[in-house]
Amino acid sequence: MKKWVRLFVSLIMAGWLVSCNNKADVPANDRFDSGVLHLSCDESFKPVMDAEIQVFQNQYPKAKVIAHYKPEADCIDDFLVDSVRLVIATRGMNGNESRLIEDSLKLGAKSTTVAYDAIAVIVHPQATDSFFTLTEIRDLIGGKSKKKLIPVFDGLKATSTVRFMLDSVLRGQPLGKNVVAAKSSLDVIDYVSRTPNAVGFVGISWVGNWDDSTQLSLMKRVRMARLESTDSAGAYVLPVQYTIYTRAYPLVRDLVYVLKEKHTGVAHGFAAFLRSDRGQLLFKRSYLFPAVRTFYIRDAELNKD
Repeated sequence: MKKWVRLFVSLIMAGWLVSCNNKADVPANDRFDSGVLHLSCDESFKPVMDAEIQVFQNQYPKAKVIAHYKPEADCIDDFLVDSVRLVIATRGMNGNESRLIEDSLKLGAKSTTVAYDAIAVIVHPQATDSFFTLTEIRDLIGGKSKKKLIPVFDGLKATSTVRFMLDSVLRGQPLGKNVVAAKSSLDVIDYVSRTPNAVGFVGISWVGNWDDSTQLSLMKRVRMARLESTDSAGAYVLPVQYTIYTRAYPLVRDLVYVLKEKHTGVAHGFAAFLRSDRGQLLFKRSYLFPAVRTFYIRDAELNKD
């Protein structure tokens, strides 16, 4: 009897010690609605994520979110650092990355798509070419186009925009030597605004929000090109919410968060906010298409009078 009592007490003490050790690893103020979160975010999502962070911090005054905007590949690399608990990108972890995180940090990574984004094609206001087929875009960025146009990206490697175009448009073929690399999405817009034959590629959250005064001023310097619809040959569409939702616009991609956090801290809190009604509405107001909450699309008839 005494043997079983000692065993029972030993088990209780062991569980208590493990619990204490786990709590010791968690900062006292790092909770679902409080604490400091450093996250790495793909630079092409900066405008919409700035809006999400601002509203989240207003809702939870004890929480502080510090976003580090950089190319997507650098964000993924940051995830291997223990202090980075949340990444905003266009994809989740692949098998090798997940295994590396599990082996080195003893953590699992959870990926969730929270919105759908599009890559906008922008041209100079006086450009003669503003309607493109996907084949023409492929030839342009692959260096095979006969037109004297200059494709401009937010870098030549490591960015989500470049990776998407390589994977989904060029399908493994390299970028052409005619491609120009700008330092950021804002620099792409600036380059196109100064170069009549330039064609730029940026995330829609940089130029798609017509209710944002900053973006309105940017769109006075450039204009969005139309791409041939995926479901109607000969029809050309802009990257608006309806064509993103239906994928009639051909350059649609995911906005994904990747979370790794042992406890329910502020990283969980911000991830939950992105999935919430309020977070999803912010994506909608930024002219992306929300992926978690249901927003109905209705046909509207214009008054011809």
